Amino acid sequence: MSLFDWFADRRKNAPVVRSSQGPEAEEGDGLWSKCPECGLVVYRKDLAANAHVCKGCGHHQRIDSEERIALIADPGSFEPLDVELAPTDPLAFKDRRGYADRLMDSQRSTGLRDAVVTGLCRLDGMPLALGVMDFRFMGGSMGSVVGEKLTRLTEMATARRYPLVIVCASGGARMQEGMLSLMQMAKISAALQRHRQSELLYMPLLTHPTTGGVTASFAMLGDLILAEPGALIGFAGRRVIEQTLREKLPEGFQTAEYLQDHGFVDLIVARTDLRTTLAELLRLHGGVSTAAMALS
Repeated sequence: MSLFDWFADRRKNAPVVRSSQGPEAEEGDGLWSKCPECGLVVYRKDLAANAHVCKGCGHHQRIDSEERIALIADPGSFEPLDVELAPTDPLAFKDRRGYADRLMDSQRSTGLRDAVVTGLCRLDGMPLALGVMDFRFMGGSMGSVVGEKLTRLTEMATARRYPLVIVCASGGARMQEGMLSLMQMAKISAALQRHRQSELLYMPLLTHPTTGGVTASFAMLGDLILAEPGALIGFAGRRVIEQTLREKLPEGFQTAEYLQDHGFVDLIVARTDLRTTLAELLRLHGGVSTAAMALS
């Protein structure tokens, strides 16, 4: 055994320890990860095996769309939709950098065309329409493509009589597309209303963060609104609200727990329990019809 292999083996079998350093401490050679909340240092593979939830304090770290789909969908069942749709730069928008350049950078770093992945899958054998926003792509901001893909997904779910789940993770509407971005709020909401009129189930899952125009539209239109523990959920930021009202907001304001206490969130679900909880809710609420099963 080489010295490198011996050292790697020692690290793998080392006990979990709490770091005395602050949350901004470096993570060494990438084998270890430190929780930004409690400072617990764990082996990265162990963290991934626990769905990126800290075993010390239960903090839910951000995960990408691919990992989220793997947590929800039955293995090998996810069939992506509208993968060819990609954003353009209709306003030729430019601040410190051009919008087109920002899009190219996000596409290169994430491997995605835009900030949402949509598709059809099975959950515990039941058909499901699934949309997953990815915060890595320009903060999960909602532009024309995000709105179009979610609208098409909802319309397909209605046509096939599938239940619908949208995992929200977004800073809000994408300013670089102006009114074209804002109109997506109404477009998605209209499609969801037709889905509801067909007596079909829609459940948004609000993850950290869910803010802005996403919160003001489809994130809050579910038959059952689910959220991950500790998720930031709101429209405007805390500082903006405090400056506008000239009041100090209560502790924990805009967290999933605060919103549940005040009736805006129905259920907080730990990520490790998400799959079983969604499956149970689909069965309890009759979200999968005989016609949907036949179409699938």
